[in-house]
Amino acid sequence: MSKRNTQQRRHGIMSLLNEQGEASVELLARRFETSEVTIRKDLTAMENHGLLLRRRGGAIPVPRELVVEEGPSEVKRAIGRAAAALIPDHHRIVIDYGRTTAAMIPELERKRGLVVMTNSLHVANALRELENEPTLLMTGGTWDPHFEAFQGKVAEQVLRDYDFDRAFIGADGIDLERGTCTFNEQIGLSRVMAEVAREVVVLAESSKVGRRIPNLELPWEQVDTLVTDANLNDVAQQQLEALGVQVICAEASSRA
Repeated sequence: MSKRNTQQRRHGIMSLLNEQGEASVELLARRFETSEVTIRKDLTAMENHGLLLRRRGGAIPVPRELVVEEGPSEVKRAIGRAAAALIPDHHRIVIDYGRTTAAMIPELERKRGLVVMTNSLHVANALRELENEPTLLMTGGTWDPHFEAFQGKVAEQVLRDYDFDRAFIGADGIDLERGTCTFNEQIGLSRVMAEVAREVVVLAESSKVGRRIPNLELPWEQVDTLVTDANLNDVAQQQLEALGVQVICAEASSRA
C-alpha cells in the first residue's frame, strides 16, 4: 500500500468520524476495503498524532473540549457573553467543565455576590483571577485527567447538598430528537447538576447540531435554554423551540 493511499484512507477515516461521531474497526475495514489489522494500525497512528481517541473496538473524534487552543474562539466568547448575561448579581450557579462554559468566566467580572460551584480545575483557576472574587466551591470527587475535571459518586453527592439558580453545561453534540450528547461516558455528574438547578442552560456551538453521539447527557425536557451562535439554521431553532427550549443565538464580534 502506497503512502498516498494510506494518507487518503486516514483522511477518509477522519471525515467519517466527524460525520458519524464514532466508528468501529469492523465498519472501517469494510468501508475502506482493507483488513482490520490495517485499520487498527491507522487508528493507533492517528491517536498518537492527536487526531482521534480509541474507544471499545473503534474510535471517536477528539472532543473539542480536549483540543489545545491558545484561547477560546470568537464564537465561544460570544456564547460565553450571552450566557453570562443571564446571570444577575448574587446568583448561585454551577458550571460544568468545558472550553465553551469556561468562556463565560471573563464575563463574570462585573457580577457581585456570586456563588459558583464547578468540577473543572480550569474554570476554578479562571474564577480565582476575577477581581470581584466570587465564592468558589469545588465538587471534589474522582479526578479525570482527560477532561481535567472531577467526576464520580462523591462529586454527585456533594452537589446534592446544594441548590442553584442555574446550571451551565456544555455538549459535544446536539441531537435534535433526543437531547444533548457527550463523548464522556461519565454523564452522572452533569445530570445531577441539572437536577439541583432551577434552570438548565446548555452552551454549544451550532456546528455541534446534528452530531449524533451514543452517550445521551440531557434529554430536552431537562433543558430550559440553549445558548449557541447565529449560524444555527432556522429549522433547527424552530424544532428546539417546539420542544420548549429557549434558543439564544449569539452574534460573534467581527474583527478587522
